[in-house]
Amino acid sequence: MPGDVRVRFAPSPTGHLHVGGARTALFNWLYARHHGGVFILRIEDTDRSRSTDANIGDIVNALRWLELDWDEGPPTPGYRQTERFELYREHAQRLVAAGRAYYCACTPEQLEAERAEAQARNETFRYSGRCRKLGLTSGALRLRIPDEGATVVDDLIHGPVTFDHRQLDDWILVRTDGTPTYNFCVVVDDVTMRISHVIRGNDHLSNTPKQVLCYEALGYPVPAFAHVSMILGADRTRLSKRHGATSVDAYREQGILPDAMVNYLARLGWSSGDQEIFSRTELIERFDIKDVSSSGAIFDQTKLEWLNHEYIKTIDGARLAALVTPWLTAAGLTPPADAARFVGMLDTLRERARTLRELVEVGRFYFERPREHEPKAAAKLFTPAGVPRLDTLIQRLAAVESFTAPALEALYRELVDAMGLKLVDLTLARLRAARDAAARAATSPAGGDK
Repeated sequence: MPGDVRVRFAPSPTGHLHVGGARTALFNWLYARHHGGVFILRIEDTDRSRSTDANIGDIVNALRWLELDWDEGPPTPGYRQTERFELYREHAQRLVAAGRAYYCACTPEQLEAERAEAQARNETFRYSGRCRKLGLTSGALRLRIPDEGATVVDDLIHGPVTFDHRQLDDWILVRTDGTPTYNFCVVVDDVTMRISHVIRGNDHLSNTPKQVLCYEALGYPVPAFAHVSMILGADRTRLSKRHGATSVDAYREQGILPDAMVNYLARLGWSSGDQEIFSRTELIERFDIKDVSSSGAIFDQTKLEWLNHEYIKTIDGARLAALVTPWLTAAGLTPPADAARFVGMLDTLRERARTLRELVEVGRFYFERPREHEPKAAAKLFTPAGVPRLDTLIQRLAAVESFTAPALEALYRELVDAMGLKLVDLTLARLRAARDAAARAATSPAGGDK
């Protein structure tokens, strides 16, 4: 077991929380909870042109909806990069004083000329280091990368990954305008927050050797790294808007339950045998970063909806009522004041809905009267024999105290006997139609549906 586990989720607030980011947050959260560690939320908002407070609010709300609680982070001050610039300046000066960083006065034109020369030689551009020995006192600040050797990242998912220093250049720590770059901020943040394990998307793997060399230049221990594979669309390309919904908010608006979303995201790239459905407690108990696959995981909307349906069928009635109430309100419908009756109504609908949105639609007959009857229903119901049965059913349904599927089934059987009908008789279909009318719709779930 690792020592003191401290992990972080560090989104850039340039948009809504992508499901890939949500899975990264989940893996960090599970790892921290499994080891009794600390989960930190940090906001990487140095891109001032695209970062907004509204986006930060959206990310925070999405994490709260997923119930991924953090031990350190907003709203406590000090967990946004724009609040930490003094720390970055202090660490930059330490690198200059130690001779591990130098100022560069190369103009954009000079750098573009070097880039063109490298392209002409069919080589990857690597800064020449022309300012390394000039002893300048201003300009962009660059990290001095060793000319020889290699940096090996012993990734917890991918295994050892070697980066030849000859393929790296002296990257910029601080721009000429004094703003720190992403890679430098990340290193300073991680060391000052005592991060033990960096669990993030594998699109950051190429940044890792730069960051490792910066840790070493500052004299700090290097954390463990685990780079999680990308989430892919059905065509095996990186999941994007062209594949459909990609944000947590979008799936929430579809009527996906938070527990189902957490379960589904956990299984994207991680497994524990053949089990598909996990409680949060089980996820925390079983999650191990070594069980995360290095291959990309394909996002399957159909499977997500199947899993969501399984959760709808088994979720506690009171919690389901709480989750569906905002959906009813948005649809202009009002749930009954009797909480037990409301739960009973929902129990008769669970089998028929894959999402909360569908649950509202299939159960609409419980909450509103249609302006007119469907012709087929009227033809079945409003007959000389059907109307009295309908009146009886309406009266008896109104008097039901325990509005549950078993109670309704018992009532229907009692009425069948009282009316002299047989369960195998076709007239039972008429009785069901009467029940449908009592619910003010042409179709409704069977009383015994579970």
